[in-house]
Amino acid sequence: QVQLVESGGGLVQPGGSLRLSCAASGFTVFTFSSYYMNWYRQAPGKERELVAGITPTGGATNFADSVKGRFTTSRDNAKKTVYLQMNSLKPEDTAVYYCNARLAGSGYWGQGTRVTVSS
Repeated sequence: QVQLVESGGGLVQPGGSLRLSCAASGFTVFTFSSYYMNWYRQAPGKERELVAGITPTGGATNFADSVKGRFTTSRDNAKKTVYLQMNSLKPEDTAVYYCNARLAGSGYWGQGTRVTVSS
């Protein structure tokens, strides 16, 4: 059974940093290495939005305009884990952050981790 488990969320002051992790289970390393991995977020009262994505080998990434230059994403396929490094956090980054694994017509979601940016 495939599971994605996010961790690393919490309360941080504006300008601070957090590193989110998403650990996959139920995949072999080979299978995990085939999946595109994405980070989404959903703020209160708003739709879920794509924040960042990374290709299966980690060779390419993409980011929403709102986080470019502040967020980075990486993956360790041997550990079946993907990361989201968030720097220079702003109050508008407050949301529940979700990990998503996508391959062709299949996809999996984590349960989310809450990030609150507030002084």
